[in-house]
Amino acid sequence: RDRRHVDHTRTELREALREVVAAFPEYRVYVTPERPATGYEREVVSEAVAAAISRRPDIDASLLSFIGELALGQYAGAEELELCVRFQQLTAPVTAKGVEDTAFYRYHRLISLNEVGGDPSRFGASTASFHAVTAATAARWPDTMLTLSTHDTKRSADVRARLNALSERPERWQAAAQRWAQHNERHRSGEWPDRNTEYLLYQTLVGAWPVDVERLVAFATKATKEAKVHTSWIDPVAEYDDAVEDFVRAILADVEFTADLERFLGAEDLVARGRRHSLVQTALLLTCPGVADLYQGTELWDLSLVDPDNRRPVDFEQRRRVLAALASATAADAWAEADGGAPKLFLIHRLLAHRRRRPDSYTSASYEPLEVSGAHRGHVVAFTRGAVALVGACRSTVAWGDTAVDVPPGRWTDLLTGTAVQPGEQPVGPLFASFPVAVLARGDA
Repeated sequence: RDRRHVDHTRTELREALREVVAAFPEYRVYVTPERPATGYEREVVSEAVAAAISRRPDIDASLLSFIGELALGQYAGAEELELCVRFQQLTAPVTAKGVEDTAFYRYHRLISLNEVGGDPSRFGASTASFHAVTAATAARWPDTMLTLSTHDTKRSADVRARLNALSERPERWQAAAQRWAQHNERHRSGEWPDRNTEYLLYQTLVGAWPVDVERLVAFATKATKEAKVHTSWIDPVAEYDDAVEDFVRAILADVEFTADLERFLGAEDLVARGRRHSLVQTALLLTCPGVADLYQGTELWDLSLVDPDNRRPVDFEQRRRVLAALASATAADAWAEADGGAPKLFLIHRLLAHRRRRPDSYTSASYEPLEVSGAHRGHVVAFTRGAVALVGACRSTVAWGDTAVDVPPGRWTDLLTGTAVQPGEQPVGPLFASFPVAVLARGDA
């Protein structure tokens, strides 16, 4: 009914709407008559409209802007409101399908970054940035959900933690990947698989090893069809699909290749480093502002890939046995059973027990970064939330030297080791001697 756009054809309207949706940089905005658009939401829609205008100069720019205004609920009327609501319902699945289920299966610089809700162009963050974001969460959304793995994650948190360790040794990783590509040339079918898919497979093997051939074949099938470059679910290319499956089966049957893969994992200590990273991120999950969600099965080490791999049945009896064995265990005892996942369940059990005893420390909006000094201060994340403080090692293979954390006044006890920690400047080396994270409780723990 708008007089400026009444003469546009249905085709023009469809094209304009498609371009704005395709350019949308977020899942959606949340606009209703009772909740007008925020400043940030206006920026998001403005960015999408500007991108659509730039990409499609053949479409009336004023029409694209009009769609943006409708998406922000700037026009009254039942039909205008319906378009506003349906626009929000549309952009989220388009983003999920276009970005997470297509682009994330094409761009493989470091696949641990290609996670649901993530942005692979953002390669890590400083501890100062982490503190700023977390403090804002404590102030604005203290009851937000926190999670590391879900039914929909591309790779479990433990796979991502191990892959993240590759970023600390890029030259050695590059050499290994090139060596494997040269060795496995014999298993290729002409030009297939493409090098991008081959590189994805090498990262997947490093992150999830040991992985059996059927699991890797299923992952490769899903990844290549979701990428929609050489094959897809609706337009399969049998020659390519067969070449990828044959390659997967051949490299996993190649004793020389798998032995070299295991040597690389051992030489770079990737399994242990990944586990330490996993423990730090689990401690953050359970202590940062928000409501922590533990996906079933991830209480122990979990090296799952994308669905249906991450929806396999959970062995709850095994977890009960491990938990029972940890009833009176020390941190050292848990480490002695590291291969079975005991350190992770030990950490989860201790922190959840403390959350039950002292919920006020975890549900408040309190969050204060702790001062860290020394040569490796950027590799330590430390904060306090009232009666609980966390000090974690962001990197696992550092000689800590003069790196120290300023512990607030009070009587502190490490919940994981039972060690008393004095207030004031404390070297982090002793804090990480038995565990890669220290969670301190003030007063009577």
